[in-house]
Amino acid sequence: MHSLFLRIFLLFLLAMTLIVGSSIATTFTIASRESEAFEYQRRPSVAIQASEILARGGVTALKSWLEENKNIVVDRQLFVIGPDGQDILGRRLPESAARRFEIINREPVPGNFRPSRAAPQIVAPDGSIYTVVTTPRRPSIFGALSLPAISLTILGIALVVSALTSWWLAEHLTAPIRRIQAGARALASENLDVRVSAGLEGRKDELAVLARDFDAMADQLRANRSATTQLLRDISHELRSPLARMRVALGLARQPPADFTRQLDRLEREIERLDAMISQVLKLARLHGTDALLERERFELDDVIEEVVRDANFEGAVKNCTVAVRGAANNAVLGSRELLRSAIENVLRNAVRYSPSDTPVEMRVARASSGLEIVIRDHGPGVPAADLERIFEPFYRVAESRDRDSGGEGIGLAITSQVMKAHGGSAKALNANNGGLEVRLSLPETALAV
Repeated sequence: MHSLFLRIFLLFLLAMTLIVGSSIATTFTIASRESEAFEYQRRPSVAIQASEILARGGVTALKSWLEENKNIVVDRQLFVIGPDGQDILGRRLPESAARRFEIINREPVPGNFRPSRAAPQIVAPDGSIYTVVTTPRRPSIFGALSLPAISLTILGIALVVSALTSWWLAEHLTAPIRRIQAGARALASENLDVRVSAGLEGRKDELAVLARDFDAMADQLRANRSATTQLLRDISHELRSPLARMRVALGLARQPPADFTRQLDRLEREIERLDAMISQVLKLARLHGTDALLERERFELDDVIEEVVRDANFEGAVKNCTVAVRGAANNAVLGSRELLRSAIENVLRNAVRYSPSDTPVEMRVARASSGLEIVIRDHGPGVPAADLERIFEPFYRVAESRDRDSGGEGIGLAITSQVMKAHGGSAKALNANNGGLEVRLSLPETALAV
């Protein structure tokens, strides 16, 4: 039973079934006893009892007896009609009782006790004739359930069953909620090691799923904190290296005989590197986790691809590495032209950089079931399988084959990944079958302009 809704529904259904079943059993039992008591009370009949009371105490005693015993018959009303045709207690006679009184008075029978098929009659010492009539009670909506003993019993059963059911349901629902609440407070106190799904492994309802989602959120928060800490360390390390070289250049410039021109050139290169790195970091920070800063515009993707390929061919001309393009987007894109251009360019420049001389870089543009795909493949050394996802992390470099000397600062692919996410797409890398690295840039249908 995986659904909490279904569990609550079935629990209340079971409780109501128990209440109704117990009510029926109680009603049957008490009604049976009342019926047995009624059969006992009919011997002697109420008419004989009334005649004896009337003979001993007169009309006053009969009124008192009737007042006390008007409910002596469980399922019928008891009336004693006087000579004037009215009930001696002043109650309104049902139509059936009045009609029977008229019938019995048409053919009077002598004697103190006058039984009749219509209604028995009794005679007072003064000769006044009284008629004893019983009529069916007005049917109750609840029938026998309206009896006091049955009503109280059913009320007690309903209270006990409802209380037990409500207590179990409240405990079943609030226990994981309290645990999640305590976990949320722990997270607010920056305790990212808290987990709340322990003990709920056997449950598959909504609260158990919520607890597991909470743990997944805590894992992600801890991973984000670790990534942020590592990013700060990497930035500090990357900034420290050019600063150290600048200090060395300054020191050499102060020592005679100093080659000021050479050292100034060195300082200028390091300053340019710092400026480029800081620009990349700022761009990555603006892109990370949000697309709110994107200025969306409509532009032709094929024009952007043509520009990027032209620049890449210019850079690759040194080692006779060209970009071979197959297919075309034939579609406009709604997004940031400059950011998408940067994302494609980062991947393409890496492909040209790591491809051997006289080897082309392949670029394929095609429509896919989910939108549009741009696939860029080089023929370089590739990337170890364990690093295929990590190359999109800031400042991450694959040892030996892709370090700072052969590449950049390790931010380009991270920017590419964030740009694609900001457009609702993705960036994935995999090693090609015949060697080299293949990077797939995907854009969803929502990013394509109609």
